[in-house]
Amino acid sequence: MLILDRIEMPYAVLETDSGSEKVLRSQLPPEAKEGDVLRQTPDGYVVDAGKTRQRREMLLHRTRKLKKH
Repeated sequence: MLILDRIEMPYAVLETDSGSEKVLRSQLPPEAKEGDVLRQTPDGYVVDAGKTRQRREMLLHRTRKLKKH
């Protein structure tokens, strides 16, 4: 899984299963933002809207669960 961790112009830092990597921000779609799940295709990176939504919901659930304790 590739997650857009942060943008350090002109680079974007992606979290991967094996660590992190920097790519040029210009290689990502203009709508990509921190926290988005990305997929690499033969034509470049694309935002996986479904997985991004699932990940955000899971993180929100975890945060709410932690606040209850």
